[in-house]
Amino acid sequence: MDREFDELVAEAEAVSVEGWDFDWLEGRATEERPSWGYARLMAGRMGMAGAALDIATGGGEVLASVPILPTLTVATESWPPNVARATALLRPRGVAVVAVPDEPPLPFADDTFDLVVCRHPVTAYFGDIARLLQPGGTYFAQHVGPDSAFEVSDFFLGPLTRGDSGREPELARREAEAAGLEVVDLRSERLRMEFFDVGSMIYFLRKVIWIVPGFTVDEHRQKLRELHERIRAEGPFVSYSARFLIEAHKPAT
Repeated sequence: MDREFDELVAEAEAVSVEGWDFDWLEGRATEERPSWGYARLMAGRMGMAGAALDIATGGGEVLASVPILPTLTVATESWPPNVARATALLRPRGVAVVAVPDEPPLPFADDTFDLVVCRHPVTAYFGDIARLLQPGGTYFAQHVGPDSAFEVSDFFLGPLTRGDSGREPELARREAEAAGLEVVDLRSERLRMEFFDVGSMIYFLRKVIWIVPGFTVDEHRQKLRELHERIRAEGPFVSYSARFLIEAHKPAT
């Protein structure tokens, strides 16, 4: 019996995956950050807005880092544990957290917000975003790009073929423009990820559930053991995430 493997698995299975911070991975996994610095740029736009909406806020961690929030700031979230976590974090800042389904429409009136932001939406519903924006308003977001963490998915589910993932930046541009928005910034990067032990991979897959849909330790124990042996023999498991930044404006008239 491999006691090290069993201990790493048990530890990673037991830790909570609520919220959207990844502090538990410190020292166990790394991921490069996009060069543009989404949180900093988003905070700057928040400081100049009058009414802002953060879609899919997760546990509210990114929004809570903003030094100056608009007078009206609202956040939405669909996963109940994150709704509770975000409410506890953001309510003292005067932010209303609204539990919503993943699909549109969001429960707000037309032309309510001059800024709509989102970090890593599962799906960006540009028609609803355009409806919610005031004339002259801005959508500012960081999306997950195509074939993100492909190497992880391929290891557990493969062999897979790279291809049309529905997350291509140019597809987002076309969808935004079809909704009547003008895309003024669009840039993308691929970023190195390293996993230093099998526990870090388990935590990642429990939290980022779309990388290996339906992931459980029991179902994938053999592949996890194979990964454990590979890391011990060869060093960190390397993959690449994909991110793109998009900024779009609603015409003023």
